[in-house]
Amino acid sequence: MGKLGGMAVKEVLYGMYTWQLRRQLVGKPRPQHVGLVMDGNRRWARGQGHANPSVGHRYGALHVENALGWCEAAGVRHVTVFVCSTENLRKRGDVEVAYLMSLIEEVVAQRLSEPDGRWQVHVAGLLDLLPASTAQALKEAVEATEKCATGNHVTLAIGYGGRQEVVEAVRSLLESEAAAGNDLDGVAETLEIEDITKHLYTAGRPDPDLIIRTSGEQRMSNFLLWQSAHAELYFCDPYWPAFREIDFLRALRSYADRRAR
Repeated sequence: MGKLGGMAVKEVLYGMYTWQLRRQLVGKPRPQHVGLVMDGNRRWARGQGHANPSVGHRYGALHVENALGWCEAAGVRHVTVFVCSTENLRKRGDVEVAYLMSLIEEVVAQRLSEPDGRWQVHVAGLLDLLPASTAQALKEAVEATEKCATGNHVTLAIGYGGRQEVVEAVRSLLESEAAAGNDLDGVAETLEIEDITKHLYTAGRPDPDLIIRTSGEQRMSNFLLWQSAHAELYFCDPYWPAFREIDFLRALRSYADRRAR
């Protein structure tokens, strides 16, 4: 069998397996909100023979659209994508960070802010840490999709850190209470979980039910620490640019099986 014939057979088998996974999910619990930790972009690029491992960031950024399509098809209406952390911005080289920021402007913000887009865009993170052009592009994406009527919401976690988010939420809470003239000792006595939740970057949106991390790493890396208290965690080996729909469907199957137990 020739190379093209072999590829055709693989595509048929892939399609059959995808169909089978979808059938297995019929009537099963689905997550309302999925968090995606897109790990392994640079390692994927090296494995593909690219001299510049940052090329993996481009493939990874383009791949976000595919993943959002899978989520919408599966009925997942809320997605949070971990694009880059505060640690990434501080520890990575200036050239790599500049390249990543240009990708966010060119690929993520522009593509997701199309007038007929399917997703309302939200941003989680400290925009002050980003270049002015990147922060502006993200703000424009948020504004352009504000009236999106599909019910789909994608949150881009950029310049994001879970611990810092909690610190910022507590600071915002105290500042608002002080501005209202309330006694902070009294606030401390009556403080509830929801009081802090209202001041998180993700306020008004549901907590994630399922968090998927690619590349084989099994850690949270400071992602949605507060919100993921009851989330199911799913770790898989493929690097993010090689993450396929069947990998996504397997994650949904794992989620459904766990919830059934």
